[in-house]
Parts: sequence; structure tokens; C-alpha cells
Amino acid sequence: MKEHKSISIADQIFEQLEHDILIGKYQRGEILTELKLSETLGVSRTPIREAIRRLEQEHIIEETSRGAVVIGISKEDLFDMYEIRMHLEGLAAARTARSITDDGLSKMKEVLDLQRYYVDKTDADNSDNSDNIKNLDSEFHRLLYIFSGSKAYYDTLLPIHKKMIKYRKASMKSHSRARQSLNEHEGIYHALEHHDPELAQKLTIEHATRARDSILEKEI
Repeated sequence: MKEHKSISIADQIFEQLEHDILIGKYQRGEILTELKLSETLGVSRTPIREAIRRLEQEHIIEETSRGAVVIGISKEDLFDMYEIRMHLEGLAAARTARSITDDGLSKMKEVLDLQRYYVDKTDADNSDNSDNIKNLDSEFHRLLYIFSGSKAYYDTLLPIHKKMIKYRKASMKSHSRARQSLNEHEGIYHALEHHDPELAQKLTIEHATRARDSILEKEI
């Protein structure tokens, strides 16, 4: 029982630290010590040590004699991840178009309807719905990977998409890009609905390319 609790806490700490690093709470080059993190997060150093080990495996931090140094995601890393994403996500979309069921399409349509609601709401009252839009964007892609029926695609693409969180959120703060992304999602959805793998692949690659260009044109 104690072991299970320890693993559970370590998982929570890992998720928290990974999220904080990827959104920029901890800056590139910042040193994170077990003692500092233990005090900040209010837990013992054992789950901190385990979380740091896993973050090092993810190449988000690097262990040094001074402590764990934040590496984060560089512009070059982001470009490489988009190169991988463009090719694999296009293939995943083609597979999804061949195999998606009516139930799968219904789930994706629900996400799109919510995404349009928040984009329209932002346009109407100039409110900041970027978090909602970003979360729904993530869910659309997660479902695309799931309905491909390939665990390998899912396990490869989801972590890449997750690591882009800071930059995707910044991109979604642009109302024009948020609406363009929604329109691109709807195009992909219609290709899936018509079980057209070639069109689904083409539109998904174009979507990832535009997302990359929107992010990389900004200073990060």
C-alpha cells in the first residue's frame, strides 16, 4: 500500500513539474534542486527524485552537480517535433478515415461544436477563451490518434502534442489563428466523415504546417 502511494505521488509530481516547465514557469537554464522542489511542492524528496529522473529521460531537464537544469523545448526542438508530427499525423488521419465509426465521428463533432462556441464567443465579446480553445484543440487531436486504431501512433504523437503546450496556447491567443485552426479541424472532420484517407492526410499535413508556421514566426 505504501509503495502504491509513493508511485502515485511521484506521478503527480512528475505531471506537475512537466506542465510547469512546458508552460514556462521554470525558465531554460534555471536550476531545480530536490530541496527547493520539496519545499515548494510540500512533499518528501523521494517522489521529487523519481520525477526528476523521469523528466531527464524526457530530455526536459539535465542533471548536473548543481542540480537539475531546465532545458525545456527550444525553437529547434519545436521545428523537429513539427517535422515528425506532420508526417505521422497525416498517416494517422488516413488510417482514421478508413476505420472511424459513427460513434467516433459523433465524439469528434462534439469537440468541434464546443471549439466553435468558444471561438465565436471570443469574437463576439473579445474575451480570452484561449485555454478552452487550446484544450479542445488537444482533445480533437487526441481523438484523431485514438481512432486511428494504432497504439504506436497514439503513444508517439500524443507526447509530442503535449510538449508544444506553451506555444500552442500562445498561438491560440491569436483570434485569427484560433478561427483558422477551427476551420482546418472542420475540413479534416469532413474528410473523416466521408472516409477519404487521401484528403484526410493532405488536410492534416496542411494543418500541422500552418500551425508550425504560426508558432515559429513568433519569438519563442
